[in-house]
Amino acid sequence: MKILLVEDDKQVADALSEALRDRNYVVEIAQDGTEGLELAKTFTYDLIILDLILPKLDGITLCQQLPSSGDRTLILMLTGKDTSDDRVLGLDDYVVKPFEMKELLARIRARRL
Repeated sequence: MKILLVEDDKQVADALSEALRDRNYVVEIAQDGTEGLELAKTFTYDLIILDLILPKLDGITLCQQLPSSGDRTLILMLTGKDTSDDRVLGLDDYVVKPFEMKELLARIRARRL
């Protein structure tokens, strides 16, 4: 499974990518929304793990621009925001920071089915 991780917090991105790579996922990291959008438009991913609050282009705007380019990649929103309105905007799935790694990994495994 090839995953695009769009996360501006280097510590979180490094920990997540290490945990995912340890489980044989292929992971590419983008540190801002613009870079994430360009990677998503250029390459094919099975899943995008996306922070909501990002520099240059926020996660919601990035999500809105993907379908307009024909992209149907599943998105797992990863964010510190936890209101019902925020969850509704989260599209495919929504994980609130701080999160348990096993919960995130379970949600990723469920996406493979």
